[in-house]
Amino acid sequence: MDHTDLVAIKQRFGIIGNSPLLNNALRIAAQVAVTDMTVLINGESGVGKESFSKIIHQLSHRKHGQFIAINTGAIPEGTIDSELFGHEKGSFTGAHEARKGYFEVTNGGTIFLDEIGEMPLGTQARLLRVLENGEFIRVGSSKVQKTDVRVVTATNVDLMESVRKGKFREDLYYRLNTVPIFVPPLRDRGEDILLLFRKFAVDFSEKYKVKPVTLDPLSQQLILKYRFPGNIRQLKNIVEQISVLEVDREIIPEVLQKYIPKGESNSLPELYRPGSDGNSIQEREILYNVLFDMKKDMNDLKSLVHKIISKDDEAARVLSEHEGLFKEVGFDEPSQAPAPFVVEKQNEPTPTYDLSKIEDIPHEAENESLSLEEKEKELIIKALKKNNNKRKYAAKDLGISERTLYRKIKHYDLES
Repeated sequence: MDHTDLVAIKQRFGIIGNSPLLNNALRIAAQVAVTDMTVLINGESGVGKESFSKIIHQLSHRKHGQFIAINTGAIPEGTIDSELFGHEKGSFTGAHEARKGYFEVTNGGTIFLDEIGEMPLGTQARLLRVLENGEFIRVGSSKVQKTDVRVVTATNVDLMESVRKGKFREDLYYRLNTVPIFVPPLRDRGEDILLLFRKFAVDFSEKYKVKPVTLDPLSQQLILKYRFPGNIRQLKNIVEQISVLEVDREIIPEVLQKYIPKGESNSLPELYRPGSDGNSIQEREILYNVLFDMKKDMNDLKSLVHKIISKDDEAARVLSEHEGLFKEVGFDEPSQAPAPFVVEKQNEPTPTYDLSKIEDIPHEAENESLSLEEKEKELIIKALKKNNNKRKYAAKDLGISERTLYRKIKHYDLES
């Protein structure tokens, strides 16, 4: 698929953004649409997985058939079989007449099953039969019926983990995962955040008959750093609130932060409150933001180095001689620092080194400091293996931020 085709798909389906991850997902969706293969769409809540299911349906030969989107996690376990496969009259209390299920109604079309990981095991067995043979049985019936339905599923959980826990059938997982599509979270789409902000601002200006809101340069930098746990849905809600409530249509950082939920804004740097003037103040704000992030990263690094060298006798001795280096990360109490290691040499005092002067450190000390990187690398590898390469939890185990861990993974070339 060339760039022109990709642009045409975006225009047709109202897709905003140019990030490589988004473009790759769209290419896969367009390529698989012309087949009848089962598709599993992976992505966090609010990234737009249903939009991809509609793209697949509209670009397929089933586009004139019916399309139904079902949130399987929202249907009670006692009625989901009836909803999907139908039931006969009198098959259960309240079944006063026979009813067709979605797989019967959408014969020749497409069914989108969202939150497939929440589907009960019994229903999973019925779904597997539909996928393998195109057959289903209504609740309360013994008659096998046929259906020709394209199934597209989506999940925001790790299905393989659900398989290991016995909550999801392994055979169904591999049957659904014929073609996986990953829809990236908003925080990984870079400048797309600003494009979407402008799109929503224009939409709400038309809806509420007001001038569109805009972000000043510093606010743009702040919103690009926010993680958006609610993804596109959350961004849209924020823009709508700002569009309705704010009188000044150019949004400054102080105003923007009012709409970031407390407890979720920790990915934003602290703001320097500007005084009077203009461009020089904005530049100073940006510089302070950068310094704030660097200081936090340095403290994370100190914390990790402290953990590493506390386990090494010679390094512990050096640490005890330079306790001041670690006061900022909470190791200012003497009881928290490891006991100094004393090297007893006959008629020879234990040497001390000025760590601020590299030339004062002998070759053996240089080798010792170089070995710290190997130990740090080993700890990171162990933490990643322990947490199945989930960097959020690995960072937590190591006592560092995710951002610091990402940078170190790149530094040590540990990306898989």
